[in-house]
Amino acid sequence: MDFKDTILQFSERISKLKDSIGTEEATKNAFVMPLLNALGYDVFNPMEVMPEFTCDIGTKKGEKIDYAILKEGKPIMLIECKHWANQLTLHDNQLLRYFHVSEARFGVLTNGIEYRFYTDIDKNNVMDEKPFLVVDLLKLSDAKIEQLKYFHKSYFNENEILSTAAELKISNDLKNIVKKEFFEPSTEFVRFFVKAVNGGYYTNKQIEQYTPLVKKSIQNYINDVISERLSVAIESNKETAPVKEETVKAEELPEGIIAVSEDGKIVTMQDELDAYNIVRSILRRSIDVSRLTYRDFQSYFVINIDDNSWYWICRIYIGKRKKQIGFPKEDYKGVDWIEIEKLDDIFKYDDKLLESLNRALSLIK
Repeated sequence: MDFKDTILQFSERISKLKDSIGTEEATKNAFVMPLLNALGYDVFNPMEVMPEFTCDIGTKKGEKIDYAILKEGKPIMLIECKHWANQLTLHDNQLLRYFHVSEARFGVLTNGIEYRFYTDIDKNNVMDEKPFLVVDLLKLSDAKIEQLKYFHKSYFNENEILSTAAELKISNDLKNIVKKEFFEPSTEFVRFFVKAVNGGYYTNKQIEQYTPLVKKSIQNYINDVISERLSVAIESNKETAPVKEETVKAEELPEGIIAVSEDGKIVTMQDELDAYNIVRSILRRSIDVSRLTYRDFQSYFVINIDDNSWYWICRIYIGKRKKQIGFPKEDYKGVDWIEIEKLDDIFKYDDKLLESLNRALSLIK
């Protein structure tokens, strides 16, 4: 099972378990430690994950932080945990105090669901007030999963993360500025539009007149974009299960392409839907086909039951040079890919599809 699948399954697990987690310690055991494990760290090896890590501050000895991730005996990341229902704040937080006395370049504040990653971009050895990355495990996107992957033991590179952190910080700052200007346009912002409309000239009176118009125009434009996307969204028919990701159908797409995601990264092809319908036709005698659903990702198309990403039936890969169908290995920790020449070859693997279906049904509660 790849990193993305592991995190998505873990996200579903959190959603199911969170209401039964009553203490901070239970949050650590049920949510935080499993995530550290998913990131490749041995949570039972104190040379990698040290619980209750000591951070002495001046004359105050024996102060501890919940976890420290170690590399070659030195801390690379400090983690402070709260109960999953608690709001995260740095005010009077141990993480803020301990960061400057540690060698670690990264601090993480978490309630087991939301993870806030900090470093010292603004001032060396002083933790920034704002995180450069926030990952909510119940509101995941492909981009967030890829950013979280930077902290995996196998990919961890301090310099690369610091470089990415600086870019993310600038990007977040710019986004906040844009958001603020859109809702409450500043004089400088309005002046730009006044000059653009009036050939480079402006007066203070015009700026005053244009301010509500600029604000209204921006809001109207955003509403127009949303309305346009809604009007061209793909309508699911009775025989086709809905895609979980939000997709937008363009007026004119290249032949063979059914839809693209809003960010343009996920392309749903006719061949993938044809493969999905072939699988449905094979399995319709063994299951109500309305339970067979699919999700489209950047690297593959997956067919599952009841939109359950834990126990899937098969994956489809349609490339320019080859086509493949993938079946889950027994422990769902890998994929057995088989190359096919044409989509009709899927019928040759009806036994494997039925085996995958029965395995998934036996595990779904």
